[in-house]
Amino acid sequence: MTSDELERLLEEMIETQRKRLWELARRIAPEIAPEDLLQPHDHPRIAGDSRFQYEDGILAGYLAIRAALRASR
Repeated sequence: MTSDELERLLEEMIETQRKRLWELARRIAPEIAPEDLLQPHDHPRIAGDSRFQYEDGILAGYLAIRAALRASR
């Protein structure tokens, strides 16, 4: 797998995880807007939900991998 293919796969994973996180957040707090996910701790129902925290952690991991790959180039 080339580095470009790896980056494309990672981008797909990030986008899929963002959608999963958004769908979960909307089930927890239907009134939130997409930009609210940038500061989820400002929304107690979301911040206090362990499922949301887990999924957000997965996204953070994917983003960290992407940053590390880009830094290594």
